[in-house]
Amino acid sequence: MKVLYHHRTASKDGQAVHIEEMIEALRNEGHEVRVVAPGSGEPAAGPGGGQGQMGGDMGWVHKLKALLPKALYELMELAYSAVAYRKLMAAAREFKPDVIYERYNLFLLAGVMAKRRLGVPLLLEVNAPLVLERSRHSGGLALARLARWAERTAWCGADFVLPVTNVLADHVRACGVPEARIRIVPNGINLAHFAQAPTQDEAKARLGLQGRLVLGFTGFVRDWHGVDRVIRWMGTPDAPALAHLLVVGDGPVRGELETLAASLGISQRVTFTGVIDRHLVPEHVAAFDVALQPAVTAYASPLKLMEYLVLGKAIVAPGTPNLREVLTHDLNALLFDEADLGGMEQALTLLSARADLRARLAEGSRQTVDRLNLTWRGNAQRVAALVRSAA
Repeated sequence: MKVLYHHRTASKDGQAVHIEEMIEALRNEGHEVRVVAPGSGEPAAGPGGGQGQMGGDMGWVHKLKALLPKALYELMELAYSAVAYRKLMAAAREFKPDVIYERYNLFLLAGVMAKRRLGVPLLLEVNAPLVLERSRHSGGLALARLARWAERTAWCGADFVLPVTNVLADHVRACGVPEARIRIVPNGINLAHFAQAPTQDEAKARLGLQGRLVLGFTGFVRDWHGVDRVIRWMGTPDAPALAHLLVVGDGPVRGELETLAASLGISQRVTFTGVIDRHLVPEHVAAFDVALQPAVTAYASPLKLMEYLVLGKAIVAPGTPNLREVLTHDLNALLFDEADLGGMEQALTLLSARADLRARLAEGSRQTVDRLNLTWRGNAQRVAALVRSAA
């Protein structure tokens, strides 16, 4: 089939990874994909492409938002729909798509507009309830009623809405989308990207971490991610002296975390890689003995979780409903109660002391990807089936 893939994402974080992998998976399944997006719109093919840095973040959008009155910025977002619509229609006249696949963004209505004009199905991938998210952060929304209308119009106008978790699907249902038009499609993993990962001993040797118990975290580190709790635990007698924290990425709180480690006298036991190319992620995650997801957004499907699972890592994570869609306590993870202030630390203490438990959870993780088909290829196949259904 011919897929007209539309997004408005300019960042180089996990969003770009999702976009690149989904496009590559669709093409690998034999489908033609034409990308319409800001700039060229075409992500570089394959691992480590032009948008593939791990832990990066965009800056110009935040600067623009800071300079403009909030209401004006939101109206500009809505006005961009007209620009995107013209680009979609120009591409459609030449490409003649069978389906429009759009990554949802607030005030972005181009996909719905083009679907109505072209008469082809629209599949809308939803990664967050952005009205709720933006209402709670960055000072809220100036045009909240307009934002709610735009979100409802986009969600209800699609032939199928694809939230990444069932928790997120509850937001879609509450907006009035019928159950028959909702399909949960979690984030996935590219098996080929991780197939050549080194053994754990090899990975540790490359990083100079031989003989260490490596606690690992990947991604862009923010203040709510809970990495500070891991560092504080490492400064207690409960943590073995060989425990070493490896943060694969960077973030705005890196300096604070390094200062915290220094104050506890454990700077030499904490390593930040900084921003790395995505194709280098497997050889870093391979070194982990314990993979960390200290906190999570309530509706998210974390990409790091898929990386942990495919490489067979014992995981420590909160037992939130969205994570329980993938993780099972004592099968592939130790899940702790978010309300228990010492729950994560107890899980770390237990896993650090028991190699047999780490090995059992690691095996459960390896099996999870196949059991739930948590791959981008599987997602591409789901999309193709939905297009046939819509047609």
